[in-house]
Amino acid sequence: MIEAFKDLVNRLSVPELSLPFFFMPIFIFMILGYKIWTKPVVAAGLAVLFCVAYFGSMLIDKNYALILSKPDNVPITMMLVFTGICLWVAFRQAAINDTALAAGKPLPEAGKDDKVLVWPDLVYSELICLVAATALLILWSILLRAPLEAPANQAGPPNPSKAPWYFLGLQEMLVYYDPWMAGVVLPGMIVSGLVMMPYVDMNPKGNGYYTVRERPFALWTWLFGFLILWVVLIVFGTFLRGPNWNFFGPYEPWNAHTQVPLTSVQFSDYFWNGKRLLPGGIGLDLGLPTNSLIRELPGILFIGGWVCVLPVILAKTLFRKLYVEMGFIRYSLMAIHFVVLALLPLKMFLRWMLTLKYFVYLPEYNLNL
Repeated sequence: MIEAFKDLVNRLSVPELSLPFFFMPIFIFMILGYKIWTKPVVAAGLAVLFCVAYFGSMLIDKNYALILSKPDNVPITMMLVFTGICLWVAFRQAAINDTALAAGKPLPEAGKDDKVLVWPDLVYSELICLVAATALLILWSILLRAPLEAPANQAGPPNPSKAPWYFLGLQEMLVYYDPWMAGVVLPGMIVSGLVMMPYVDMNPKGNGYYTVRERPFALWTWLFGFLILWVVLIVFGTFLRGPNWNFFGPYEPWNAHTQVPLTSVQFSDYFWNGKRLLPGGIGLDLGLPTNSLIRELPGILFIGGWVCVLPVILAKTLFRKLYVEMGFIRYSLMAIHFVVLALLPLKMFLRWMLTLKYFVYLPEYNLNL
């Protein structure tokens, strides 16, 4: 029975199933049901359930125990625990504040004198945290063996060869984009988005207090980017990516000889030869044009429409209120960042479901997207 359970978990852990049917429902419930799960009793029950499932699985499977107890992976466990704690604190306070706002009552935080002095309050607290963090690192270095390996050898690289845990999200993006996009453009847009946020988002509501009902768009967007497109990708890279960067279930042994058939298909292949490639025989059957620009024209038009036309459509429909509040320039900056980052989950699903590699494939010009 245990083996059947582990086999089921392994089958459901593939990203095309786990992301839409496990992580996304949790994410949606976290925001929509924040007044329910943040109650101390419910939150305590969920914490116990997480600990039983996360740590208790070490007792039923040695492969999972080896992955979880690896010194490199200890920070990921700490990240998951501390992320959950921080989310609970923020959403719990937001639930209290939103309940007060809905009832027309003043915020519990209103009228409080939260002013503190740099000295001695802030500096003294920082000194205590510094000493505590130093003691923790010393204790960590004593209890856990440093994950040092043999000197680098080009003839025998480790398999899998993984980046440090905090870069595993970027390494996962390399599956779907070329290095210039995954390592430069997308991280750069994350930084530029954080820099421009105070100048683009001028909504005074939610400043100085936690709330969900008064900042829904900002909350959904940034939490999706952080939790789904960063934390979840780190989890994938740590626990599910094994030898040859193949996906393995949490209870599945990492066999370096496992061969996963994967034929990369470009967007142009599906457009020109969709009748043979797409399910149901949808599309054309003309063969690829010899001219590279004509061949990739459908992908170029799709990307151009996604980046240039989609923000206009959103401004007329879903983001109409945001467009009126922000104005043309601020809305354009926000919308460009939004649609470019939204292209990542779209490309992930197309990669998993249709083995799509590139929307635009122009190796002649060193341009692949």
